[in-house]
Amino acid sequence: MAENNDKKPKGLKIQTWFYILLFIGFGYLLLKDDGSDLTGKATYTEFKEYMDKGYVSDLVIYSNMSSMEMYIKPDSARYVFGDRALAQPMVRPMLTVGVGSMDNLQEYIDMSEALGRFTGNVEYRKKSHTVTDVIISIFPFILLIVLWIVMSRRMNGGNAGGGGVFSVGKSKARVYEKGQADRVTFKDVAGQIEAKTEVQEIVEFLKNPKKYTDLGGKIPKGALLVGPPGTGKTLLAKAVAGEADVPFFSLSGSDFVEMFVGVGASRVRDLFRQAKEKSPCIIFIDEIDAVGRARGKNPAMGGNDERENTLNQLLTEMDGFGTNSGVIILAATNRVDILDKALLRAGRFDRQIHLDLPDLNERKEVFGVHLKNIKLSRDVDVDLLARQTPGFSGADIANVCNEAALIAARNNKKCVEKDDFLAAVDRIVGGLEKKTKVLTADEKKAIALHEAGHATLSWFLEYANPLIKVTIVPRGRALGAAWYLPEERQITTKEQMLDEMCATLGGRAAEELFIGHISTGAMNDLERVTKQAYGMIAYAGMSDRLPNLCYYSNTDEYAFQKPYSDKTAELIDEEVKKMIAQQYERGKQLLKEHEEGHHRLAQLLIDREVIFAEDVEKIFGKRPWASRSEEILGTAEPAHAAEPQVEQDKEETK
Repeated sequence: MAENNDKKPKGLKIQTWFYILLFIGFGYLLLKDDGSDLTGKATYTEFKEYMDKGYVSDLVIYSNMSSMEMYIKPDSARYVFGDRALAQPMVRPMLTVGVGSMDNLQEYIDMSEALGRFTGNVEYRKKSHTVTDVIISIFPFILLIVLWIVMSRRMNGGNAGGGGVFSVGKSKARVYEKGQADRVTFKDVAGQIEAKTEVQEIVEFLKNPKKYTDLGGKIPKGALLVGPPGTGKTLLAKAVAGEADVPFFSLSGSDFVEMFVGVGASRVRDLFRQAKEKSPCIIFIDEIDAVGRARGKNPAMGGNDERENTLNQLLTEMDGFGTNSGVIILAATNRVDILDKALLRAGRFDRQIHLDLPDLNERKEVFGVHLKNIKLSRDVDVDLLARQTPGFSGADIANVCNEAALIAARNNKKCVEKDDFLAAVDRIVGGLEKKTKVLTADEKKAIALHEAGHATLSWFLEYANPLIKVTIVPRGRALGAAWYLPEERQITTKEQMLDEMCATLGGRAAEELFIGHISTGAMNDLERVTKQAYGMIAYAGMSDRLPNLCYYSNTDEYAFQKPYSDKTAELIDEEVKKMIAQQYERGKQLLKEHEEGHHRLAQLLIDREVIFAEDVEKIFGKRPWASRSEEILGTAEPAHAAEPQVEQDKEETK
């Protein structure tokens, strides 16, 4: 969609040339010579001195200006002008002299003529204001006006409405007119079936309002799109405007905020004024939490009056005494919990439409959209790509497709192959491969034992995520990584979480058992396990001593005290330590039972650096829970083809 101010840069260029020509004209007039190369000023005393010495050839007296022009004889110019007379060509050397009394001047001239000191001509004139004099007098004012225009345009920041600093209170919304050939429609939004169904009713109302008004229905005032980053909230809002083919006002919540007091409220009023003129239309406010944050919830800093005034004006415009017939407000945010309750009530945002991360089928559709313009090899399987990217948003999938194309081009390929997509997922999830990082033999062995510990436990724990591959190739800050394909669950049981915790602790347990000392390589594992344990006990109520209790509260974002007593905090800490210790001992016991296979797996890692699920199967045999793993991975492709989320072990330097 194109904006309506495409020709503005050309106009600015013409004005710039106009200013340049104007200054050139001023300079020419100021520097223009009147025919005398040697000029200057002299006092009345010097005038008498030159007259007495016979240097003066002619006099031009301006009675109305009380001044005169004294022309010097060319052969006497060197006595008056010194070295200047030698360096410059002499046409008519001239000095300007101020006159106090015309009567005294005339008497002195008559006396000089009588004594023979002056034999030239005396001419009386009335001097008029020349163009140069006028320009010199008004030049400072012209300069101030030009500077004002330039500063106004800079402070305006390229506003489409123009007007310099006077347009600071105008809306900064970008307007997409109806009838655009390249408008976004629902075909461009993959997945999100439920969300598209919700907004489809808004589109139908804008197209055919009589169908609903005949039954007494009213058009919704607004809809709030809520979801994680990258799920397509902005794209869906554009698709609504494209499907309805109505004007679309797009802006960010931060566009209302300005350093000047009252500007935000003024921009809100101007936005709704423009929208009413073009109704029916859609206003889309992206990241509305920038202006819609709950009022008065920061006791330490005090309320932000300007932001709150802007929010108050927005609330009034959305559902105040005025009517906004045909104007629908769409907004997007991923922080709905911090929005003001008055903004969320019915009558302002009648609907909250949740856009979740795409599931398996929706990821297939998203891949289908982003793979349209990519030259694919025949070995690329879209179903496989969807299975190997659990938890990826639409933006993440677009990044994977683009990264795969860049990798293929870097390797001078004619089309994008399956290996390029695998490398792209590795690059995005695991980080850049550090081929130059040199590890000692002891470090490489320790990392191999650590990663083999993860692989061994995940193979024998029922609810641990199915293993895909293990590597000791450094990527990003991780010295090694174990790759899994997690099952997409709607709810998670305590047994599943404990198995995942035990598998995560497998690296540290292997270090203690088979090396004899522990290292900082398990720092990332310990961080994840600790957060998980606190979540299970303090939020999910999965503790024996604190059953069915949840201490999570989102009522006050700036609360500085815990919602439980110090004694309860100590009890939570004890339960966390107990839970982690139990799973750690459980992991050590499993590693002791499969010690031989663990060592073979670690040695294979040292030799090959990367091993896949089939390599682990050759050592330990078929996984006891293989049927569940095969259901997740799919039987049509080998296990190593999937590239899921990665569990990294970061090595921190002291």
